[in-house]
Amino acid sequence: MELELIKDAIHDIWPMLTIFLVVIISIRITYIHVNHEKFIFYKEFLNLVFVVYALLLFNLLTNAELNTSSGLNLVPFTEIMRYEIGTHGFYFNVIGNILLFVPFGYFVSLYVKANKVSHIFFISIITSLTVEFVQHHIGRSFDVDDILLNVVGAIIGFLLYIGFTAIKKHLPRFFQSDLFYNVICLILFALAILYYLNIMGIKLG
Repeated sequence: MELELIKDAIHDIWPMLTIFLVVIISIRITYIHVNHEKFIFYKEFLNLVFVVYALLLFNLLTNAELNTSSGLNLVPFTEIMRYEIGTHGFYFNVIGNILLFVPFGYFVSLYVKANKVSHIFFISIITSLTVEFVQHHIGRSFDVDDILLNVVGAIIGFLLYIGFTAIKKHLPRFFQSDLFYNVICLILFALAILYYLNIMGIKLG
């Protein structure tokens, strides 16, 4: 279900997303050239992935059509406890709110080089609180449980970042090299382009 929502979000905003990405990539390439910076593909790719993720995330979270209900819940765990484990509502509203913010926690931790959970906790609280505030003013509900779930997701993302960083330090030198990560990200980039073209309705061959 979450994958379908993401696919629908890309389908809805692909014209804006295409223009935005072309502009951002052009500016970034020009910046690197003018300032004689070293171009490391996988780092640029990850930055681009985060930009796309952020656009899709906030498109999903501010799409009033996804949830026509409105209201105000300031009592923690009220909404969470409404859903029975294993039901559609549980996966969509509880697990879904956690999973949506896992990449947020990972990418933000990577960007700021976070080494304490408090770093990502503060950023995720501010971000989720802002999202809920906006939702409440566009016909959706303000739910403190969503904030709690988003923060849990962000912390999981932080823990993944810490775990991957620790593992990377103990890998053979080749698996720590820019070349290895460049190749992996080139493959992912090619697959992402094919997927994106498919959503746009462009068939190759």
